[in-house]
Amino acid sequence: QLQASGGGLVQGGGSLRLSCQASEGTLDYVGAAWFRQAPGKEREFVASMNWRGSTKDYGNSVKGRFTISRDQAKTMEYLQMDNLKPEDTAVYYCATTQRLRYGTSPTAFTSWGQGTQVTVSS
Repeated sequence: QLQASGGGLVQGGGSLRLSCQASEGTLDYVGAAWFRQAPGKEREFVASMNWRGSTKDYGNSVKGRFTISRDQAKTMEYLQMDNLKPEDTAVYYCATTQRLRYGTSPTAFTSWGQGTQVTVSS
């Protein structure tokens, strides 16, 4: 079980940091990711990271603005979101997978958090 937190209402150009933690113990995964889903739209890939934290990938719409990371103890995953735009408004989900190759599809991720709402005003 994953628990996402840190969402809220922010003005355009502002920043938020989302957190994701395991309900018990440490996060156990090969790959970890963040996705988002806006009303009426499909779930969209935001960022992913391997368990070492050495390989990271970002969706085109967030490159240069968002950063995925984790703590050394692998108890928390983070998504730092800077220069937020109204089009970033969505429910954000953290997810993990044990697959060695996971790509950017949500179907590759098997454990999901409950989602946290991010709203960016113009």
